[in-house]
Amino acid sequence: MTADLGPGDARRLLFEGLVDYAGLFPPAALSMTDAVARYGEYRASENAWALGKFVLPVARLGEFEAALSTDVDAPWQLALIGGPDFSADIRVIEAFAQRAAQYALVLAIEVKATTVAGIETIATDAALLRVNVPGAFDVYVEVPVAADPSALIESIAAHGLRAKVRTGGVEAGAFPDAGQLARFVRLCTAHDVTFKATAGLHHALRGSYPLTYDPASDRGTMFGFLNVFVAALFAREGLDDATMRSLLEERDAANFAFSSSGVSWRGRTISASAIRSARADTAVSFGSCSFTEPVADLSSLGLL
Repeated sequence: MTADLGPGDARRLLFEGLVDYAGLFPPAALSMTDAVARYGEYRASENAWALGKFVLPVARLGEFEAALSTDVDAPWQLALIGGPDFSADIRVIEAFAQRAAQYALVLAIEVKATTVAGIETIATDAALLRVNVPGAFDVYVEVPVAADPSALIESIAAHGLRAKVRTGGVEAGAFPDAGQLARFVRLCTAHDVTFKATAGLHHALRGSYPLTYDPASDRGTMFGFLNVFVAALFAREGLDDATMRSLLEERDAANFAFSSSGVSWRGRTISASAIRSARADTAVSFGSCSFTEPVADLSSLGLL
């Protein structure tokens, strides 16, 4: 139920547009037809305000167009995942954006890079793309975080791009540790870099969960999306890395408090106005192959 969550409510500000739907990706790995159908259903649901962009690879844009009815009440908001050759992708994106503007808008493009040189190339390609793509879009660069990503984040900042962090996957080894994730968040806030997260954040709180939807799936310790985004809020307030690690590892819902005016964790509080600002320019969203699981977790915590 969302009737009591008005536009200025801290809970709504924290969760609004938070979940980018990535049903095409593992572990769900739905067909394009099924993923498009589900996103359409979510757009029409009572919790649509918590739904973000539809995530799909550039290489599957043709398939997406075939599956989507162009008779939509409002254009779909898309996040496109670039391939290894982003320079080739920009021609595909340009053509799609120009012909599909009435029914689909490219609001984000996400590309991987492991070096400063790679980020510089992405920045150059993005500048070319902006000349021919109508409307504003953001470019996110997914960077590895196992080693210190300071130089990568600094380059992202210098080129006016955004960062992306992978917070999990379908194998236990795909998850960074809390220290690595805390360092990434701190670096982004220190350099005024907006970021998003992806993978491994189906659930609200840190805990042990199945890694896939297979009944025999192994389990792994996952981050909670509440942990990650509340940590980003407090990082803006100067939270140190050690305390941020504790917050990222917090498993007890009783240590969080949510109200219309703010969010608290173990006595620290951040206001609704600060949440509004942080969601706009610090921590934007996370990609999830499920929308129903995050919503169900929030409902179970009495937050929806």
